[in-house]
Amino acid sequence: MTDSRIFDAILVGGGHNGLVCAAYLARAGLKVIVLERRDVVGGAAVTEEFLPGFRNSVAAYTVSLLQPKVIADLDLHAHGLKIVERRLNNFLPLPDGRYLATGAGRTHAEVAKFSRRDADRLTEYERRLEAIADVLRAVALEPPPNVTEGGWLKALPELLRAGKLGRRVNALDASLRTDLLDLFAVSAAEYLERFFESDPIKAVLGFDGIVGNYASPYTPGSAYVLLHHVFGEVNGVKGAWGHAIGGMGAITQAMAKSAAAAGVEIRTGEGVREVLVENGRVVGVVTDKGAALRARCVVANVNPKLLYERLLDPATVPAPTRERMANWRCGSGTFRMNVALSELPRFSACPTPGDHHTAGIILAPTLDYMDRAYLDARAHGWSKEPIVEMLIPSTLDDSLAPPGQHVASLFCQHVAPVLSDGRSWDDHRDEVADLMIATVDAAAPGFKASVLGRQIKSPLDLERDFGLLGGDIFHGALSLNQLFSARPMLGQANYRGALPGLYLCGAGTHPGGGVTGAPGHNAARVIVRDLR
Repeated sequence: MTDSRIFDAILVGGGHNGLVCAAYLARAGLKVIVLERRDVVGGAAVTEEFLPGFRNSVAAYTVSLLQPKVIADLDLHAHGLKIVERRLNNFLPLPDGRYLATGAGRTHAEVAKFSRRDADRLTEYERRLEAIADVLRAVALEPPPNVTEGGWLKALPELLRAGKLGRRVNALDASLRTDLLDLFAVSAAEYLERFFESDPIKAVLGFDGIVGNYASPYTPGSAYVLLHHVFGEVNGVKGAWGHAIGGMGAITQAMAKSAAAAGVEIRTGEGVREVLVENGRVVGVVTDKGAALRARCVVANVNPKLLYERLLDPATVPAPTRERMANWRCGSGTFRMNVALSELPRFSACPTPGDHHTAGIILAPTLDYMDRAYLDARAHGWSKEPIVEMLIPSTLDDSLAPPGQHVASLFCQHVAPVLSDGRSWDDHRDEVADLMIATVDAAAPGFKASVLGRQIKSPLDLERDFGLLGGDIFHGALSLNQLFSARPMLGQANYRGALPGLYLCGAGTHPGGGVTGAPGHNAARVIVRDLR
């Protein structure tokens, strides 16, 4: 079956970057269709009812990195998006009955409970990180300099782009330029130990270095992952974290409404089986229903490895791209759960209800604990003492649970993306889920008894359900060799794929993972220029 229409662009995948890209293309006057395999758009940013009366975000679970420009350009607030801030950023209960709470106006006094020196060092740490984060915010919405072949005509725009970046970096003082270089290369632990001596503040800040990163906080390069998680903002507050009312699906539903209002056709329940290539050029797709659609370009909002190894005939993919994708590193070490609760957890360190229930609750008291969790997972498949971040979004959003009851998101690490010795996650998911609940129960006695139901997503579930290969929430590790001009590879950093007519707009392109909308925004600008 062939659709006789010729589209300007076919978007493969209706995740948030695909919706953003489609909306921008349609607003530029192009004829656009989005094809989504699942019955709902949103990719990993969706909200589902997992127990009668209880709804929650299924994979992506918190808001900070979503670009303000994307929110404004697509008028997402007018399409129903409302984001509220956490009343505390983070809450770290400790085994000895103490705790650390961080948030505006409170962090200094809290850190001083453990070290006056560390409290006094906070301002300098935040100054440095914020100055560097400002550079990243600026470059996040621009294609990075791309390695090109050919003459000056192709090279000149890339040289100008590199020069612009160089001016931004040069505006930093010498110590900040050194910090920027170090943040791409050193471990989160090494960077934090330059400023702090007490374990709790290093644990709270270092946690960002291993979120979605199958690594130890002592692994070189984990400092960049920490930095990646601090260049967001919520409602104009830099570095803040928030919650989308209705869950993460509210973000992508607003994006879908914006795209539809601009003229985008969105088909759900119809994925792409094959990207069509004729005479060395991408010309369309075949859907899993057997429909052939043709377009001036195809835009892939999927992991680059999935695109080049599963959706394209290998004979059409250039050898350097095949080699790069064979070595493309995926795997987040992530095990995701939602639980329905009869009551709020009562932490031994702070048993009464309060603002700490709105925070990102980190169950990992030290960097050494996180290191052991990683080494355990490498050796056994999952941590004996796992790292858990728990959010209870129903404390900010009463639409998610019945009155007096709650939902909690558990983002759990570390687990091996693929189990060794032929073991399957399908055979161990409940065992590991029990361990995660027991880990929370140890910090909040009675938690296990309050669980009314649960939803489990192992790395294998995340791959099958959302196309997150190895459960990788970033579509590829945020390591130095997979960032910036090397994301997804040298020569394709400008969102143009390995073949004419092929583009990429997902998290496997610059600036990487998280619910940002930036790759979709950037790819759309390139595509509009090319098609015009």
